[in-house]
Amino acid sequence: MGFANFDLTYTLVVFVVLLVALSIHEAAHAWVADLLGDPTARLLGRVSLRPGAHLDPIGTILFPIIGLMSGGPVFGWAKPVPVNVQNLAEPRKYHLLIAAAGPLSNLLQALICLFLIHIFRAVFDPVLIANNQFIQTAFLFFYVGLRLNVLLAVFNLFPIPPLDGSWILRGILPERLAIMTDEVRPYGFVILLILLMTGVFWTVMYPILAFVESLAI
Repeated sequence: MGFANFDLTYTLVVFVVLLVALSIHEAAHAWVADLLGDPTARLLGRVSLRPGAHLDPIGTILFPIIGLMSGGPVFGWAKPVPVNVQNLAEPRKYHLLIAAAGPLSNLLQALICLFLIHIFRAVFDPVLIANNQFIQTAFLFFYVGLRLNVLLAVFNLFPIPPLDGSWILRGILPERLAIMTDEVRPYGFVILLILLMTGVFWTVMYPILAFVESLAI
C-alpha cells in the first residue's frame, strides 16, 4: 500500500485519529473517576468525546506538528483529567483503575482498527483498495488508528510521572514503596525527555509496533 502521494491526506488523518484517540483516552479517565465516586472531571465537562474538552495546545497540536515535519514518529497528549482522591472510597485502588482506563481505551481502539483492517481486506479486492481513493483513505484511517493507539497505550504505561503507568505502579506497590515513588514525581518530565532524546523509548516501542503491524498484514 503506497501513500506517497497522500501527504496532505496523511497529515489530516493523523490529526483526526490523534484527536479521537486522545479524547476517548481522557474521557475514559473522567468516566471511570465519576463512576468510582469522584465527580471533579465530570463537573469540568471532561466526560465528553468532544476534542475541545481535552485539547492541550502543546501536546495535541504543536508536538504532533513537530513529529510530522521532522518525519519522525507522531504522538502527543491531551489535558490531564483532574482526580480528587479524597472523593474515592479506596484511593490507591480506585486511582489505579482510573489511570488504567486511558491506556485500556487506546488498546480497545487499536483492536477495533485491526478488526476493521481485516474486514476491509476480506471484503474489498486489493486492486480496488489500491485504486479507489475513498477506500484507501478509510483504510489509512484504520492503519494510523492501529499504530497511534498502540503507541499511546505503551507510552502511557511507562511507570514515569505524570504518565498513567506511574499511578498504576503506585497502586500496585506496597504503601512504603508507593510513597517513595512520589519523590520521583517532580523529576518525571525530565526523565521522560531523557528517554525520548536518547532513543530508549523508541528502542522499546519499535519492536512492539513491528509486531502489531505484522498482525495487520
